Amino acid sequence: MLVPAGALGLGWDDEALARGVARGPDLIAIDGGSTDSGPSYLGRGVSKYSRAQIKGEWAALIDAARQADCPLILGTAGTCGAGRAVDWMLDITRQILAETGRSARIAVLRCDRDPTALAEAWDRVTPLPGAPEVTPDELAACSNLVALAGVEQVQEALATGADIVICGRTTDTAILAALPLAAGCDAGCAWLGAKVGECGALATTRPWSGVLELDFDAAGCTVRPLAEGAEATPQTVAAHLLYENADPHILHEPGGHLDCRPARYAADGEATRIEGAVWVPGPYSVKLEAARLTGFGAQALAIVRPPRYVRHARAFAASLEAEARRRIADRLPDVAYDMDLRLIGVDAALGDLEPDRGAPVEVGLLLRVRAATQEQALEVARIVNPLLLHHPLEPGEPMPTFAFPSSPPEHATGATYAFVLHHVLALDDPMDGFSVEAFDA
Repeated sequence: MLVPAGALGLGWDDEALARGVARGPDLIAIDGGSTDSGPSYLGRGVSKYSRAQIKGEWAALIDAARQADCPLILGTAGTCGAGRAVDWMLDITRQILAETGRSARIAVLRCDRDPTALAEAWDRVTPLPGAPEVTPDELAACSNLVALAGVEQVQEALATGADIVICGRTTDTAILAALPLAAGCDAGCAWLGAKVGECGALATTRPWSGVLELDFDAAGCTVRPLAEGAEATPQTVAAHLLYENADPHILHEPGGHLDCRPARYAADGEATRIEGAVWVPGPYSVKLEAARLTGFGAQALAIVRPPRYVRHARAFAASLEAEARRRIADRLPDVAYDMDLRLIGVDAALGDLEPDRGAPVEVGLLLRVRAATQEQALEVARIVNPLLLHHPLEPGEPMPTFAFPSSPPEHATGATYAFVLHHVLALDDPMDGFSVEAFDA
């Protein structure tokens, strides 16, 4: 199997892709997204990537699959895998085919769930550790709700004989494990090889080259990078089990879990051979994802350079926030809002958990606001505006002036969303709630 990159939209080494096509893969498979980028994409049902970028890369892969005479499959279309994103990807595919004068058989796997039906089947839903409490009203408020397909649903789509398969939300490994499992390859190493290959060449010494070959058989899997000078070493391959896993030894998928503890990794030139992983069947369940609207956002950025303010950035931000909240309560007493200030260059990512303490030259003071409407969010930001420009560190000192990198400094950021579900749904039949449609285009 040929994996061009960790996700459609990231790009790859063209020479490495051509090398992989020439080696005659049985399938070209690439992921389209995940929850990594936050709830907004699932909430809106849109892709985080440029349409022009996706179209260009997808056209290249359609061409590559024609040259290799093999199917092409995309998992989690449009970043989130919601129906609207699947339709967006299908429209791009039709446009490419029309522009190139080609035809193709297309299969579409849809993974959307109806919130009302899910609420009625809530006794079959189990919260995962850390899952929030969810009410029927919160479920009904979800703009998009999807279930993560596993290999069974992907196999159903591949079985249509389609040239191009576009999937809604899938697990990252499902599109890679489906074919080797259907072909009778070693189950443990089919899943483990799929895990290693999900991000393309990330599990190699040249992670941004993108292109990776996975060779599955009855005993294991060989992981081979195809970029010039790249290597897949036992260390780079095994290390990928630390990626996005709470436990690098046990990986949960629909229908069971993968035990990686018995796995063995051996160098084979620039490749690594994997054997020994064990697939442990279990009850069949699929993970659920959903997002709901939480309001509308606004942001503003000020740049603070006076050395004393930079040295006392945390105290300055705390003082500014206290004054801002006082003014907002006075001028907008009936407006509910959330607001925070992030100190870029100090601890914007980790806050109080930041372990490093340095002496930056300047600090970016990022205001983030959320309210029920876009105008309310902007009104809150406008009240804070003069404080971002002139708030003094101590009362009575000369008025400072900071810098706004744009005019106006406050900007609407649009609808904001939150993830609602961290749960799994038990299924009697893996295809319950999923659908596959195949047609000629």
